[in-house]
Amino acid sequence: HVQLVESGGDLVHSGGSLRLSCVESGPVYEHNYMAWFRQVTGTEREGVAAISAAGDTTYYGDFVKGRFTVSQDKAKRTLYLQMTDLNPEDTAMYYCAAGSPWTQHQAMSRWGYNYWGQGTQVTVS
Repeated sequence: HVQLVESGGDLVHSGGSLRLSCVESGPVYEHNYMAWFRQVTGTEREGVAAISAAGDTTYYGDFVKGRFTVSQDKAKRTLYLQMTDLNPEDTAMYYCAAGSPWTQHQAMSRWGYNYWGQGTQVTVS
């Protein structure tokens, strides 16, 4: 089965940067999208960024405001999230997801994805 493993989470100061990675392994499926979500305990999982399989379409949560960039290396089966100008409100567990959502709304919704990683913690002080 498909497995997603995130890495790169860390404790950083406000204004700092991080790059998260998500490596996919197992059977190769043609996902329409891969995405990053984040969740704070007790709140809903929210979409951070999504990228189409071709890499020609990206979506970002409104809170990103140009600070984050999603990208992928298909040859390495790796998804990235470059985050800059981090602030304490970005503190959360960040999850990688893969799936085949049909609309933009679905691409930024947890219900559009059926494969998930275990998460990597980002803490901004």
